[in-house]
Amino acid sequence: MPEITAEMVKELREKTGAGLMDCKRALAEAQGDFVKAEEWLRKKGITTAAKKAGRVAAEGVIGCYVHSGKIGVIVEVNCETDFVGRNDDFQALAKDLAMHIAATSPQYVRREEVPADVLEKQKEIGRQQLKAKNVPEARMDQAVVGKLEKFYETVCLVDQPWFREDKKKVHEIITEKVAKIGENISVRRFSRFQVGEGIEKKKEDLAAEVAKTVAAANA
Repeated sequence: MPEITAEMVKELREKTGAGLMDCKRALAEAQGDFVKAEEWLRKKGITTAAKKAGRVAAEGVIGCYVHSGKIGVIVEVNCETDFVGRNDDFQALAKDLAMHIAATSPQYVRREEVPADVLEKQKEIGRQQLKAKNVPEARMDQAVVGKLEKFYETVCLVDQPWFREDKKKVHEIITEKVAKIGENISVRRFSRFQVGEGIEKKKEDLAAEVAKTVAAANA
């Protein structure tokens, strides 16, 4: 496979408007062939989604899901028009996203929302782990980037593997819907609730409780 350079990725991005990671993957799939890479992006709906990404999406729906009365999720999914907001495919996407959040418990919608101090902490953790494995300093920065990608896949909704089909990411599922529906679609925010979350539960010492009861009965 030919080497996919940063210059190649940049050139494809400038031609198509697609994201850097999508361009890199397209070039890899196309063995470095730009024509085939552009075709791959079109087939995946990525080029279409990139063209629509700058358009205002202020309509949409609130997707909701409650699992066994113990976990609840609400998620705001936006589109461009109220007409699409009432579309069955769009509403099904919002419901599926709520189910996905219930199952995977992300902390942020996208990686740009991760606070700088959290990222720095993750970088430091990654460096310590890599040093423990004797990774050479020359490869350290690249290896830390790889660690961060794994971190994003854990905590960022759009970077997570889709709960129905883990070979695809959430952002790929959204991109496919953009291509099908024909409007910009974005997840604005979500909240996930779990019964008892954040409450410090009292730990009972059963033996001590029994002894206390017996002592009280004999008093």
